[in-house]
Amino acid sequence: MNFGWTPEQESIRQAVGRVCEGFDAEYWLEKDRHGGFPLDFHQAVAQAGWLGICMPEAYGGAGLGVVEAAIMVQAIAESGAGMSGVSAIHMNIFGLNPVVMFGTSDQKQRFLPPLINGREKACFAVTEPNTGLNTTQLKTFARRDGARYLVSGRKVWISTAQVTEKMLLLARTTPLDQVKRPTQGLSLFYTDLDRRYVEVREIEKMGRKAVDSNELFIDELPVPAEDLIGEEGEGFKQILHGMNPERVLAAAAAVGLGRAALKRAAQYANERIVFDRPIGKNQGVQHPLARCWMELEAANLMVLNAAWRYDQGLECGAEANAAKYLAGEAGFRACETAVLSHGGFGYAKEYHVERYMREAMLLRIAPISTQLIMCYIAEKVLGLPRSY
Repeated sequence: MNFGWTPEQESIRQAVGRVCEGFDAEYWLEKDRHGGFPLDFHQAVAQAGWLGICMPEAYGGAGLGVVEAAIMVQAIAESGAGMSGVSAIHMNIFGLNPVVMFGTSDQKQRFLPPLINGREKACFAVTEPNTGLNTTQLKTFARRDGARYLVSGRKVWISTAQVTEKMLLLARTTPLDQVKRPTQGLSLFYTDLDRRYVEVREIEKMGRKAVDSNELFIDELPVPAEDLIGEEGEGFKQILHGMNPERVLAAAAAVGLGRAALKRAAQYANERIVFDRPIGKNQGVQHPLARCWMELEAANLMVLNAAWRYDQGLECGAEANAAKYLAGEAGFRACETAVLSHGGFGYAKEYHVERYMREAMLLRIAPISTQLIMCYIAEKVLGLPRSY
């Protein structure tokens, strides 16, 4: 068993780190204050060739795995970009995996290169206001109309929809009362976000101001039949191929964000003098930081385990969910401890750690709640009866 990285993996971390060096803490502080999508960061990552890290080489991608994507995401978060940086490019890494898996050659050629080279951006339009994680109950409906579908419905918490040209859209094509199982009758589309038919309303939120979150109001959006991914009615199965990588990458980001906070806290504890001694000399400051380091490192092992299993084609649902839970909790505790270690200055934006804590809260909620993860482990791993 080898826990070391390959030279290629180490070079990925270094190369991504060099891209991030051009976007320092002050850059992200400004974005947090005033918002505005970090397009220059997005383009820098695209120009360096990293947007398609998991995409096939035939379409301009790097053809690498989720392990390498996790290394990349972690490096971005750890640089201080946090979730503002990660969310700006997250969809490019895992979002179109259903297209890679189920799309036709023509669809892959149409859809993947523009996303990889940064000419187009996409959002993931699945969640709805009244269904949340109960995806089989979504109400957005796509009605067949000749050579197209007409889609109507609402979506919520759709990141980057203010700036994207495309969306991966899950909609019901067969009414729920006409299918044998709730997972049937859902279809997946990758299509234009045509603002003549889609109203995009931004949601003001706690953190990550640089990357917008939105509610979508879709009214008879015409979607060409050639934008249907795979078979009609099989959309639920298709999006499952993106869920485990999404959880692994969210976990990787949580570890990176926690490390960024821990680094700032340790530096401050070494420099801050109170009662004629650095506060880092006090065990009351040392021990919480040491505990956070251990928790982050333990969570990171589960992240890499889940990513490796996915890349090997092994079952990884339990590991991906556990990684998301452990890293989300460890990342938040590290950010919270960093704020507390700064004392009153931890509350000041100029020290950055309060931003990290606000962004870390997101990783305890999305893309799946801690409670549902525990329900999954209880049922799927421990064999306990389903509780919901």
